[in-house]
Amino acid sequence: MLSNLIYSSLIVSFAIQILFFIFAAIFKTDKVTDLSYGLTFIGLAIFSLFDNGTFFRYQLISSLLITLWGLRLSGYLFIRILKIKNDKRFDGIRENFIKFAQFWFFQAIAVWIISLPNTYIQSLKIDTSINALMIVGVLIFLVGLTIETIADIQKFVFKNDPKNKGKWIQSGVWKYSRHPNYFGEMLCWWGIFVFTIPAQSELSLLSIIGPLFISFILLFVTGVPTLEKKYDQRYKDNKDYQKYKKSTSLIIPKFN
Repeated sequence: MLSNLIYSSLIVSFAIQILFFIFAAIFKTDKVTDLSYGLTFIGLAIFSLFDNGTFFRYQLISSLLITLWGLRLSGYLFIRILKIKNDKRFDGIRENFIKFAQFWFFQAIAVWIISLPNTYIQSLKIDTSINALMIVGVLIFLVGLTIETIADIQKFVFKNDPKNKGKWIQSGVWKYSRHPNYFGEMLCWWGIFVFTIPAQSELSLLSIIGPLFISFILLFVTGVPTLEKKYDQRYKDNKDYQKYKKSTSLIIPKFN
């Protein structure tokens, strides 16, 4: 049943996060903080798939899409943290047990909410044929994954070039959007939701809270606002940056 899977998936999300939190808290390390984010999505996708045991094509495809996204993100973030050693976001937090635990608590809840569309269709006992809307959903996901991957690679290469120290990236896909990686990530989760629509019922369409939640978080909480504030402070007297900011779209790529 859906209710059972929703509750059990929440427990699984917390269980995975707690395990990583214990490791991170004991060793005061940032190496598994972001790694755990993508891996928890994969864990929930696999758990939900096997918990029901139906393995319909649309269930397998949804789980595969999330696994691809999670593996790419986890791999990238793990390589990045090995390079930078410490994540400045957690300075003054990783040493405080309560504050550090709050981050992991929120992350467990976030992963669970964002995964709701997939959790719902994994609970179904009725097969649904792959149709045009599902294909559209996959295409939206693949476009998002491609944009997010290219954006992350371009920024990683840029940041690791000594010649670019103190500069901001405004080349490649970053020429058309100040946060193309976040745009790609949002597309991925909206694509997954669109993919699940044909298998949903009226009430279950409330699982749209998943893509709405990740979009809200990235646009108004921890994503865009954090970086915009940092760059505004760092380059407040830089006319070139101000020009780049005025002429470049915040999220959706704009081709001039």
